[in-house]
Amino acid sequence: MKLVDCTVDKTYNIATINTFDTGMKDFLFSLGCYPGENITLISQLSSNYVINVKDARYSIDRNLASAIEVQEMDNQNSLKESVV
Repeated sequence: MKLVDCTVDKTYNIATINTFDTGMKDFLFSLGCYPGENITLISQLSSNYVINVKDARYSIDRNLASAIEVQEMDNQNSLKESVV
């Protein structure tokens, strides 16, 4: 699922950064957004998303949030099993 579809105040695990724009990918990596890292959606208002990554808060726009693919985590902060 994309970060734009996530629930506020919930922690997710970044699965991949899904963009062909190397500048966008490099910027997200500079924030600490890379596969395997936990990310929390702090708030979402209009097209502004406030995220918490590596104990730092950032404000990103909808385009950046749409590029971040995440996996849901359970209550113990471990990845939920995907049922195929």
